[in-house]
Amino acid sequence: MTALVLTLLFVLRIVWWIVILSAVFSWLYAFNVINSRNAVVNSIGSMLYRLTEPVYRPIRRVMPDLGGVDISPIIVLIILYFLEVFLVYTVLPAVSGY
Repeated sequence: MTALVLTLLFVLRIVWWIVILSAVFSWLYAFNVINSRNAVVNSIGSMLYRLTEPVYRPIRRVMPDLGGVDISPIIVLIILYFLEVFLVYTVLPAVSGY
């Protein structure tokens, strides 16, 4: 059971970095730092969008309109942090017998 919890923690870390990369990519794209017509850039952006949009969409429905500022990545990072702390301090001690 400990292996399962540690694997879930690893997956949470991967999702954490995908959200960070998606936010940085969207800023670079919005400020024309990267060329949007480049095929590699376009495929990376499309991949990050497809990975993160299903997570962001329900949060965007609930959040009020903040005038063009999207804080859904921050909300997702807070949720991921909560899940990580819950797994480390509640679930892991219960399954490992500490």
